[in-house]
Amino acid sequence: MINFHRFLARYRKVLSGFGMLLLVALIFWTVNSPVIVGASATQRQLPVYSVQRSDRSVALSFDAGWGNEDTQTLIDILGEHEVQTTFFVVGDWAEKYPESVRALAEAGHEVMSHSSHHDHFSALSTEQIRADLTSCGEKIEALTGVTPRLFRCPYGEYDDHVITAVRDLGMEPIQWSVDSLDWKGLSAAEITERVLNGVQPGSIVLFHNAAKHTPEALPGILDALQAKGYQIVPVSQLLLAGDTFIDSTGCQCPR
Repeated sequence: MINFHRFLARYRKVLSGFGMLLLVALIFWTVNSPVIVGASATQRQLPVYSVQRSDRSVALSFDAGWGNEDTQTLIDILGEHEVQTTFFVVGDWAEKYPESVRALAEAGHEVMSHSSHHDHFSALSTEQIRADLTSCGEKIEALTGVTPRLFRCPYGEYDDHVITAVRDLGMEPIQWSVDSLDWKGLSAAEITERVLNGVQPGSIVLFHNAAKHTPEALPGILDALQAKGYQIVPVSQLLLAGDTFIDSTGCQCPR
């Protein structure tokens, strides 16, 4: 005869084990469910990497934080091609080279914020980010008469609290979709190939004002883009007006 109490004990063990398996399966489904993952992804705060454009507009941008040997050369090349772009400048750089900041503005280029000291923003508190951007903006405004409304994170680093803090100040964080990698010392031919192979309507291209071979590469890039019918505009003119959203790739799209 079966011992009822022993049978009941075994049955409870089986139920307990099966229940644990069900619990693990439920947790796994919850974490990996497309519905849950999709909801989490839509809540992530992203800067603008590119813009959904119906025309052939692109934006070239230059980060300025250290050297200054090529800034005027870049201004001259861009002027020869009748192109205006966006320079994201560090506040310390603006203080060190005020004549170059004025020259950029006088040539019609946008001078926007690249932070005060090129710190790692993800390590800063919201209050520190606000203070940094306010200080940098005041320096740029004093030299150009225009308060910067666009911002590029130092090192391209950001997280949700950084992007939220930037937008809470009424500024738009701008990343890039095409990286020239000119800061790595690539040859002019390599820079040109990277840019021309990557550009499409709505692209934002990243250069630096003090990279070794950028002045050599830039004329050919401008010639090729214009020959393909691209209109090269500052970043603020590339951005869409009205009701927009940032998709999961960082593309600004109309609703």
